[in-house]
Amino acid sequence: MKLKIKSLFANKGFLKYFKNTSWLLFEKVLRIVLSLFIGVWVTRYLGPENFGVFSYVQSFVILFASIASLGLNSILVREFVNRSENKELLITTSYFLKLLGFLIFFILLVSFTFLIPDDGNINNYIYIIGFGVFFQSFDVIDFYFQSKVKSKYIVYANILSLFLSSLMKIILLIIEAPLICFVYVVLFDSITLALGFIFFAIKKSDLNFLKFSFNLNIAKSLLSESWPLILNSVIISLYMRIDQVMIKLMLGDVENGEYAAAVRLSESIYFIPLVVTSSLFPAIVNAKKISDKLYVSRIQKLYDIMVWGAILIALPISFFSEEIILLFFKEEFSNASRVLEIHVWSGVFVFLGVAYGKYLIVEGYTLKVLYKTLLGGSINVIANYCLIPSYGISGAAIATFASQLSANYLYDFFDKDLREQLKIKTKSFLPLHLFKR
Repeated sequence: MKLKIKSLFANKGFLKYFKNTSWLLFEKVLRIVLSLFIGVWVTRYLGPENFGVFSYVQSFVILFASIASLGLNSILVREFVNRSENKELLITTSYFLKLLGFLIFFILLVSFTFLIPDDGNINNYIYIIGFGVFFQSFDVIDFYFQSKVKSKYIVYANILSLFLSSLMKIILLIIEAPLICFVYVVLFDSITLALGFIFFAIKKSDLNFLKFSFNLNIAKSLLSESWPLILNSVIISLYMRIDQVMIKLMLGDVENGEYAAAVRLSESIYFIPLVVTSSLFPAIVNAKKISDKLYVSRIQKLYDIMVWGAILIALPISFFSEEIILLFFKEEFSNASRVLEIHVWSGVFVFLGVAYGKYLIVEGYTLKVLYKTLLGGSINVIANYCLIPSYGISGAAIATFASQLSANYLYDFFDKDLREQLKIKTKSFLPLHLFKR
């Protein structure tokens, strides 16, 4: 074991990806720690009703926000790796495409607010948070640094934004500010993060700003592949957030606040697969160029890490769900414990799905990404509609688990091109497989 560890750290390629992953992991862990203190403080301060409104507004925006990316987020890292000589053209073109996506998003957002009842200032809250999506166009810089395995600069920008946001929330909590102030903090987060990206692009990249220009051919090429991912992103947002919208409309703000509190804790672990896959994605792309055996081996290892990492996290959280809810929140959130006990197991298939999604992108299976997500989204909406009236917020948690299981595992039964992936994923669930390696 010691020899293997030494050989790994003597490998320059491993060290490069290890350091990159470490930077990403550090930022995400810091964010989680602050969320446990400040995020929980905000939740306790607002209470179930106001926190239910706050969560509903953010969920409503997220339902449409994925449109603004135009499906580009999933392919830009790969494109920066494969088109390194055209990086300036790629950044500019993808940025302006994202601006177009923002305009489409905001028009849809405003249009749909007229279809739902407006309780007080809810629509105003939606517009404020929705405008923050404009600044997400600058995340093309993030994808560029990811492709160069230089995520530390993105981490710097995120930490600065996180620090300023946390400071503002603490001040608002101390002075007992109203809900609208916390809504503006969400917008502030987007602005500061975008400014951080711009700063490090200027100071720490090899980009030639004189070469920045829009290229129509690149735009057509990107959109020709990304259009299924646009629909996919919308459906993902749908089955990740539709539960909170439906709970708000079917049960009320208090129940939505209880559910959102449990989901906040459950989803706090979702940064792990995002960090690992974001850092290792370039390595997986390169492995495919070297050999199929190495490529499959790396995918198998990634699935193993995802599945068992999620299981080992879910077990204690599910077992001690009641104690965890009482530890972080007030007695008035006690109904959230049952939700946490169920919802945390969705993480197993979320972890697996993040890694699986990277495989589908590398293979160019963008339509399959859409189909599997459509399956999961459909099941989630139907299950929520059927289960919420009978089982309340616990029914929504069951619906989330069913949707993730369907999209990231069961779908492969119906697609002959993915039967080998089904075998690899099934193998990851078998403990004996890990000890044979």
